[in-house]
Amino acid sequence: MGESHGSSLYEAVGGRDGLRRLADGFYERVLADPLLAPVFADFTAAHVEHVAVWLGEVFSGPADFTAELGGHQALLRAHLGLGITEEQRVRWMELMTATVEKELPDDALLRRRVIEYFDWGTRIAKDVSASPPGTDLGEPGPTPRWGWDGLA
Repeated sequence: MGESHGSSLYEAVGGRDGLRRLADGFYERVLADPLLAPVFADFTAAHVEHVAVWLGEVFSGPADFTAELGGHQALLRAHLGLGITEEQRVRWMELMTATVEKELPDDALLRRRVIEYFDWGTRIAKDVSASPPGTDLGEPGPTPRWGWDGLA
């Protein structure tokens, strides 16, 4: 499957610039959404960049999230105590799916793989968010990689 595309998901989404557009468009929707806005009460502009850096690493771009922002452990810790509900997770997915449709290239497989990653990741974030801040998460391993065939 990946061979037919001849690039990583990172390249296919447009690299860091494409991921910034995706994150910008998504958080514009989230911050206007009554169900999700409270989850992002501490939102800052830096969050958009951090998300773009995280996704870049996940989609086989530069490993800058691990090198500069604390890696997988830091991402999981950021979700501790948020208490994300299944209703919020589903709404998050609805808004992200709409943003993917608007911001990513018109490539059905690309869009499907990106959405599959977000579905997988939001389930983990929801589970982690049920634990209070400071919870020992153990060693979650390296930043996951997601490609044309899903989780690598």
